[in-house]
Amino acid sequence: MRGADILVEMLVRYEVDHIFGVPGDTNVPLYDAMRLAQDRIRHIMVRDERCGGFMADAYARLSNKPAVMEVPSGAGAMYVLPAVAEAHFSSVPMILITSDTPLRMEGQGVITELECAKLFEPVTKASWQVKSARKIPEMVRRAFRYATGGRPGAVHLVVPEDVLAETVAADAISLHAEAACTRFPSYPASPGEKDIDALIGLIAEARRPLFVAGGGASRSLAGKALQAVAEALGMPVVQTITGQSTLVDDHPLAIGVVGDNGFHPHANRAMEEADLIVYLGSKIGSVVTIGWTFPSDRVERKIVQIDIEATVLGNNTDNALSICADIRLALEALHDRLPQGLAVDPAWPAHLNAMRAEFWHKASAKMESDAVPLAPQRIVKALNDRLVGRPCSILSDPGTPTPHMTQLLRLVDPESSFIIPRAFGGLGYALPAVVGAYLARPHTRPIGLFGDGSFAMSMGELETLVRLDVPAILVHFSNGCFGWIKALQRLHGHNATYSVDFNRVDGAAIAEVFGARAFHVTTPDELDAAFDAAFAHDGLVFIDVEVESIADMAPPVYSWLKRMGRDPMQMGPTDGVSLADGQTR
Repeated sequence: MRGADILVEMLVRYEVDHIFGVPGDTNVPLYDAMRLAQDRIRHIMVRDERCGGFMADAYARLSNKPAVMEVPSGAGAMYVLPAVAEAHFSSVPMILITSDTPLRMEGQGVITELECAKLFEPVTKASWQVKSARKIPEMVRRAFRYATGGRPGAVHLVVPEDVLAETVAADAISLHAEAACTRFPSYPASPGEKDIDALIGLIAEARRPLFVAGGGASRSLAGKALQAVAEALGMPVVQTITGQSTLVDDHPLAIGVVGDNGFHPHANRAMEEADLIVYLGSKIGSVVTIGWTFPSDRVERKIVQIDIEATVLGNNTDNALSICADIRLALEALHDRLPQGLAVDPAWPAHLNAMRAEFWHKASAKMESDAVPLAPQRIVKALNDRLVGRPCSILSDPGTPTPHMTQLLRLVDPESSFIIPRAFGGLGYALPAVVGAYLARPHTRPIGLFGDGSFAMSMGELETLVRLDVPAILVHFSNGCFGWIKALQRLHGHNATYSVDFNRVDGAAIAEVFGARAFHVTTPDELDAAFDAAFAHDGLVFIDVEVESIADMAPPVYSWLKRMGRDPMQMGPTDGVSLADGQTR
């Protein structure tokens, strides 16, 4: 067997059904091997390595399987690095395979030569060069074990071109795969009984306990277990941006989103008033804690942190209890050991839900506004109205869509998911990510949300969506600027902005050229008609919406509002606060 055939066979045995990648000079042997195995594994040709990495990222998040991305040497490796870093620091298992220049030419200055293994060391769990075809099975097994074990992450294998072409006797190698490592987490850690009993004791002592569901709860598929425990106790739950979708938004115990970006004031108030906070799979980072200033320090408040990764426990907080365990298994163990009659005072979730109802009552005015340019809130309402009874995979870019979608999007179908890349917040994610989302869950329609800064970075993948018949709905928030950065410049620079504006492009016309059905929207009637048509159509749809810029009217970002002298905890949306002049309109 050639090294390339061995590599493909190992991926098949690890139940890999899609490989994302770009053809190049050094991966010709690999492509020949994939061609011969195309009835067992499908190659997804992408137009750009970074976008392919984003597809793989979304695929892994929604399939709960490690994703595989392959790139050629040199520029291909450098282009994909941002996507690998995002996946790794978002705890998403990805295996990157770089087909490198031949070992026999090492150090001779061959074109595209680069120390790829070293390049990826800072942004992966491990990065290795494979030095012989005989070692490929062993290295693939190790890669899957690392990627899926403990806290999931990215692993990089560098396979030189001559190693891919090298032949090995089939009986000289073992092509076995470890079944546990085809999913993640592969070997989830269970909590100890003493830890669970200690947690039960803290909950019993608390008057206002609160769960905080983070990204780790999503990674471990802990939603059902969380709902069971929350309902058994009557204990409210708030969610971080990456923990959204762990509970449906209309559940009476799902209070809302906490932190800085796209927060719910009633959810943040729940954090502030709680006397016991149980973090589930959260690093307790800067966004959740608003730069480690929130909630305020109170001696009587106790913190519990449960995480699969021991090194994050107590890293940012003085914990009364730290439990190193998989979130789903910890919640299941908690549910099994709950004593009869233990329950939270129902006045606590009732108090939070009263504030929650007040918020949503006040939010309706801006969400139903027919003013032009259209407010982002109006777009969220148009989407919410059409999501009822329709499971969707919603993928959003950082920037313009994030704060309003995080605060106002209502996902009431348990099959729906909401994903925003939060490790580095790079633009250009959502449009290619819908490909990975659809391949992972073809029964669930993908929806991509992005601004025009993001669109310019990834529009070439429209061809990929059309070629693969991905029935995505793409919503383009067009405001002619890098809105988030322009808003920051206004916030910190006394209304001075520089080098953040650009010409609007006709996104609908561009999408039509690629073969999508497209709509250009400027009015509420056009918006509703476009969304109705999009959900009725079974193919790719692009909705280009001219939208009010978040650089003009402040979005729901806690730290921004506080800097402007506003009260972020008021029980209504933060509408009407002008970033341009600091006044309320």
